[in-house]
Amino acid sequence: MSTIVDPSTNGHAGNGAAGGEPLVRLRDVTMLFPVRAGVLQRVKGHVRAVDGVSVDIMPGETLGLVGESGSGKSTLGRVAIRLLEPTKGTVHFDGRDITKLKPSAVRPMRRDMQMVFQDPYSSLDPLTQVGQSVAEPLETHDSMSRAERETRVAELLSMVGLPAEHLHRYPRELSGGQLQRLSIARALTVNPRLIVLDEPVSALDVSTQAQVINLLEELQQNLKLTYLLIAHNPSLVRHASDHIAVMYLGRVVEQGGSDDVYLRPKHPYTRSLLSAIPVADPLVQRERRRIVLEGDIPSPTNPPSGCRFHTRCPWVMDVCHTVDPEGYVTPDGSVVHCHLHTTGPTLAGETVLSLPMPKGASSPT
Repeated sequence: MSTIVDPSTNGHAGNGAAGGEPLVRLRDVTMLFPVRAGVLQRVKGHVRAVDGVSVDIMPGETLGLVGESGSGKSTLGRVAIRLLEPTKGTVHFDGRDITKLKPSAVRPMRRDMQMVFQDPYSSLDPLTQVGQSVAEPLETHDSMSRAERETRVAELLSMVGLPAEHLHRYPRELSGGQLQRLSIARALTVNPRLIVLDEPVSALDVSTQAQVINLLEELQQNLKLTYLLIAHNPSLVRHASDHIAVMYLGRVVEQGGSDDVYLRPKHPYTRSLLSAIPVADPLVQRERRRIVLEGDIPSPTNPPSGCRFHTRCPWVMDVCHTVDPEGYVTPDGSVVHCHLHTTGPTLAGETVLSLPMPKGASSPT
């Protein structure tokens, strides 16, 4: 069962058993980046990368974050572990507000919060042996001898399925899958409680993706880890996550249990993302009809008024142009921000799959 954050506070479905305390609690988080121009580099506007997001991540569980490029997923992940200080809102980790902590106060907490980046090639120093790269967090956070560090790193490599002889190799000598395993090993060196996985398999081939995802799930079970999994692929996120949050233009438009969001989407944007996933059965794939969204995602420097998805929504109504929809709590515990559930063809929490395909909004896949 999911805990529910009051939609009136711009909250979304929680991520764990009712009554439990979240490990990470984000409330009304906004992240603005200044846009500068001219010789004097004066601020001419702001990019609203994240705009009023509230989510919970429960201990030992995985929250999957999906959406198009530019939706704010990676920025939100960095805010969650204080790599970025939010412009507005609060971030609580294990009950402690870390939003305004000084860097010196955040540094001891880095043991509990780690990140695995999308590109394993750029996240490892090409001029440093991988054993030294993996051991670097130990040099920062632990007082270990060189021999103790080497022993610990060898244990971590074994944990992620790599032989100890890789310690003395350079990144160029390893495959993408091996490098991502090393990145995971480095994140595990200081025994973190939360790991943000920013597109951890998007740079890998399909077979290697499955191996890395299975490794992450095994490590989570064995080490009681909590994940924030950022990805484009809703199918992958469904497999690996307990709950899914769908982001569009800096906001979470739908959030709920992974099966609820994947099988019974409540928001038109979620439905369009899911319709783009290919099906293995060619007969089924041939009969499917995809929702093709017209136009690109609007600029985050000047987001549309009302519902931010209305410029591309196949079922747009007049109210969508002017009124920003509040969170609607559905019977299955999901939270969706869409006027279709309260106005016009009132869905009242039912899936948008029940809506007829609008004319001109779909095409055979």
